[in-house]
Amino acid sequence: MKVLRWLGRNISTLLIAFIFASIVWGSAVTAVDPNEYRIFEIPIDVLGKDTNIEVLNEIQYRLSMTLFAPRSILDGIQKEPDILRAWIDISGLKRGLQEVEVQYMIPEDIRPLRLDEISPLSVDILLEELGSNTLEIQTQTIGDPALGYQPGTIDWSDEEVQISGRLSDIENVVSIEISLDITGIDENIIKTIPLLARDSNGSLVPEVTLTPDRVTVTQTVNLEGGYRNMAVKVVTSGQVAEGYRQSSVSVTPPNVLVFSSDLAMIEQLPGYIETEVLDISEAVNDIETVLALNLPDAVSIIGDPSVIILVGVAPIEGSINITRQVTAIGIMPGLTATISPETVELIIFGPIPTLQALTDVDVRVVIDLTGLGVGIHIIEPDVNILPEGITSQVISPTTLEIEITAAEPETLDPTPSP
Repeated sequence: MKVLRWLGRNISTLLIAFIFASIVWGSAVTAVDPNEYRIFEIPIDVLGKDTNIEVLNEIQYRLSMTLFAPRSILDGIQKEPDILRAWIDISGLKRGLQEVEVQYMIPEDIRPLRLDEISPLSVDILLEELGSNTLEIQTQTIGDPALGYQPGTIDWSDEEVQISGRLSDIENVVSIEISLDITGIDENIIKTIPLLARDSNGSLVPEVTLTPDRVTVTQTVNLEGGYRNMAVKVVTSGQVAEGYRQSSVSVTPPNVLVFSSDLAMIEQLPGYIETEVLDISEAVNDIETVLALNLPDAVSIIGDPSVIILVGVAPIEGSINITRQVTAIGIMPGLTATISPETVELIIFGPIPTLQALTDVDVRVVIDLTGLGVGIHIIEPDVNILPEGITSQVISPTTLEIEITAAEPETLDPTPSP
C-alpha cells in the first residue's frame, strides 16, 4: 500500500523523467545516426508480356524514389539496391499506346523509413501484337525465248508463303510477287528467286518475315518446228611443221541454230555442221580465222553464217644433254683463278626446234668472283640461257672449287754484252 501511495504522489515526476530520458536517448542516437533524405533510381521492369506481344518503345527512364530514414538504413539500401523494385504489369493489354501505373515495393523489414516522393506515377508504353498470315504467291514470266524457241513447262517450288511479324505490317501486305525473265533464253533454266512483299502502292514491306523467303523455278524451252540446234565441226587438212603439234581447236559459237521448211529433211541431218576446210600445213604459230559453214540445200542459218576458228599450235617439248666450259668473271687484278672442274654437264628442257638450234653462246655457265681474295672457294655456278622457253633442270656438279692465287711477276732477261 505504501508503494502505491508513493507511486501516486510521484507519478508525474517519473513521467517527466522518462520523457527527458527518451529525449536524451533520441538525441544521442540521432547524433550518431542522423536521418537523411536520399533519392534512389530504380529500373522499371515489364511484367505480364505475352509471347504474341511486342513492346515497340523501350522504357528508357527509371522510377525516382525519395526516402527519409537514418543514414545507416539508407547506406544499407545503397549497397543492395535490388531490394527496391518497380514494375508495370501489361498482362491483358492490347495493341496501341497505353498508360500503365508504375508499381513498387519496399521490404517491410526496413524500418524506420518513410517514402517521401516517387516519380513517375505512370508510363506510356506502345504495344504491338505479333501474328502470321498465309498468302498465295503471284508468279509471272517476262519476255520471250530466243528466236526459234518457245516456252515449255514451268514449275514453281512453292505456291503459298507464310507472313509473320507485327499485325500492322502484315495488314499492309497485299501481294507476294515473283517474276522470271526468259528473254533470249535457248536452254532450260533452274533459278532461285527471292520473294517480295508489297503493299497496295506496290512498295516493298521489308519488316515482315516470309517463309519460305525464296522460290526455285524450273523453266523449259522447246525448239519450234523446222528449227534445230546443231554443233559446229571444224574440218582441217595438212600437218603442222615438224617439231610442233596441234594443241587445241575451238570454234565460236560452238553451236548454231538452223531452219528449214522441210521438216523431214532437217530431222535427218546429223547432229553437226562442218566448216570449210582449214589448211594448217607447216604452221608454227596459232591460227585464228573466220570460216563459212557448209550448209545443205534448203537449210538456212539463224544469225551469222560464219564462225571464228582458233587452232592452237605449240612446239613439242624435249630435253638434251650438253657440256659447257665454265667462265670466271669479276676476278681482281693481279689474281688468277683455277676452276675445278673446268666444265659442267647440263640437261636443258624446252621446245625441240629451239633446242636443235642452240649454239655455244646461247647457253653459258658463269661463276662470279667479285670481291674474292686469295684462297680456295666453293661456289655454285650460274646458268645463263638466252632463248625464251628453255630451262635448265639439272647441273652436274652443282658446286665448283675455285683456287685463287696471286699472279707471279714477269722476269726480264738481261741483254747480253756484245
